[in-house]
Amino acid sequence: MSSTEHQPENMRSFDAIIVGAGQAGPSLAGRLNDSGMKVAIIERDLVGGTCVNTGCKPTKTLVASAYAAHQARRGGDYGFSRSDVTIDMPAVAARARKVIMDSRQSNEDWLSSMPNVELIRGHARFDGPKTITVGGTRMTAPKIFLNVGARAFIPDMPGIENVPYLTNSEIIALDELPRHLVVVGGSYIGLEFAQMYRRFGAEVTIIERSDRLISREDKDVSEAVQEILEAEGITVRTGVNCIAFSKHDADVAVSIECQVNSSPIVGSHVLVAVGRMPNTDDLGLDKAGVTVNERGYITVDDRLETNVPGIWALGDCNGKGAFTHTAYNDFEIVAANLLDGEDRRVSDRLLGYALYIDPPLGRVGMTDVEAEKTGRRLLYSKRPMTRVGRAVEKGETQGFMKVVSDAETNRILGAAILGTGGDEAIHGILDMMNADQPVDVLRWAVPIHPTVSELVPTLLLELAPK
Repeated sequence: MSSTEHQPENMRSFDAIIVGAGQAGPSLAGRLNDSGMKVAIIERDLVGGTCVNTGCKPTKTLVASAYAAHQARRGGDYGFSRSDVTIDMPAVAARARKVIMDSRQSNEDWLSSMPNVELIRGHARFDGPKTITVGGTRMTAPKIFLNVGARAFIPDMPGIENVPYLTNSEIIALDELPRHLVVVGGSYIGLEFAQMYRRFGAEVTIIERSDRLISREDKDVSEAVQEILEAEGITVRTGVNCIAFSKHDADVAVSIECQVNSSPIVGSHVLVAVGRMPNTDDLGLDKAGVTVNERGYITVDDRLETNVPGIWALGDCNGKGAFTHTAYNDFEIVAANLLDGEDRRVSDRLLGYALYIDPPLGRVGMTDVEAEKTGRRLLYSKRPMTRVGRAVEKGETQGFMKVVSDAETNRILGAAILGTGGDEAIHGILDMMNADQPVDVLRWAVPIHPTVSELVPTLLLELAPK
């Protein structure tokens, strides 16, 4: 007698269950489908996850609209006249919404084309080690993959519960121009929205508790980013020791000095962008025996398996990366290990990422501070974008590029390119680091002129002790 004959009538059996249809989920479903497995992929909200619906796709669409408006206003710098630029926010929002809907539909069509995959709508919760409920249906599978993502973290700040505020999810759908947008949080999400809405025409103030913006970066990067934003008329307040909220007629008053009688910052809209938290608090993980850390992230090993054999966690919910590309690489690792007989590990991953203000910041590997903590003998090089021909030709010379290397091994440890095309140019360095090649290999490359990347060999030629 098969095991399924002992199961309740409402119990459904699959070879694999995927909870969450974000970046890793559909791709994994595709590989499992191709291998002949019967797969359930469960989604309680929107197929595509953060990237498609409230993250990369719509935000970079909005960034592109803001960039176009900014460049049009600079017509005089390029030798042409132009009339005043006006922003049609409903049209801007509609453009972003179309990108969302097209991407979401593409994902749904892809899943529906998989003959062995069933997309199930609803909220999945464990009610046992290998049993999941959705509505009144129970499901079981020997392999379960958690891809439940993350959401905006809202700290317990005084008065926050009494005022309207936006997270990255709500501001994406905004089709009106704020009179004054107050951004609470001076990191990646907050800075991107701050600059784009300033370029759309809003007054913008950034409030950050740390003594500088994007504090995980080196100090020179933080200072340069702040200069770029302030040059566009954005007010930046760092080192804020207390943040509180209250209603101010139809607006929101944000106090930044709770111990003194200082004037609050009054905004028409408030964006809270102080971090993310995993969507793990309502999964019933305790019933499955799956452990989480003190911040709620699912504990996984180097192959992304939880403490419970047969249950894996991919994407933002495992705390191993907070990017679309790391979530996709999680899928690649799990699929390679399960289906291709490989031994891929998260610890092999070299992390690169970008901050999409304009100009963008491309980053890979260690910061200078992180490299110095290793105790190695280091070499440094830094070059302003004013010495990059492509930047001069485009009239976009803000920022710099820099690299730090190990003097003994002759390997690059980390790099940052804050400047036009920095998010693309950083990949030449990232690829060299992934290939574990010495500095001289890239030093003697012959890059194309005129590009931002052509300055990388010169940058490496100038490596020297600090």
